[in-house]
Amino acid sequence: MDTLKNLCIVTGTRADYGLLHFLIKSLYDSKDFLLKIVVTGAHLSKDHGFTYKEILKDGFKIDKKVFLNLREDSDYSIAQTTGEALIKFTKTFKDLKPDILVVLGDRFEMLSASIAALFIKIPIAHIHGGETSEGAYDEAIRHSITKMSWWHFVATEDYKKRVVQLGENSDRVYNVGGLGIES
Repeated sequence: MDTLKNLCIVTGTRADYGLLHFLIKSLYDSKDFLLKIVVTGAHLSKDHGFTYKEILKDGFKIDKKVFLNLREDSDYSIAQTTGEALIKFTKTFKDLKPDILVVLGDRFEMLSASIAALFIKIPIAHIHGGETSEGAYDEAIRHSITKMSWWHFVATEDYKKRVVQLGENSDRVYNVGGLGIES
C-alpha cells in the first residue's frame, strides 16, 4: 500500500476559506491524503470575528494557528508582517512536515507560506493563478506564487495561457474552473 500524502492547506480569510471549503472537505474525507489545516491572518483576528471558528464548526481540525501581528494597513506594516509570517511558516512546516502545500490566491500570508515552502523544498499547488487584478500588490504576489509553484489549478483557459506565458510547464497547469462555483 502506498503511503498517504501529507497535504497542508493554508487559509487566511473567510473569503479564501469559502472557496476552499469543498476542496478541504474532499481531502479531509479522502483515504489517499492526510490533510493538515493551517489558519492565519484575519481568521485569528477579533476585528474580523475570529472566523477560524467557522472551520471548527464545519467539523475540521485546525492543526496549527499562525498568529500575525498586522498592526495597521500600511505598506511598512504589511512588509514587516510578511517577514514575520515567513519565519512562523518555516517553523510550522518544519513541525507539520507536509509533502505538498496548497495555497490559493494572492495575499501576503500566502506569499510568506510559499517562500517558506520553496526554501525547505515542499512542492506547492497554487489555486487561482494566472488571474489579473487591480491593486497595489495582488497581481505581483499571485504571479510570484505561480513562479514558486509546481502545480497550477486555474479557473479559465485564459488564466492557463497566462501561467504558461509566465514560463510554467503546461503539463502541470490544470483548468479546473473556479472553486466558488461549488457554493
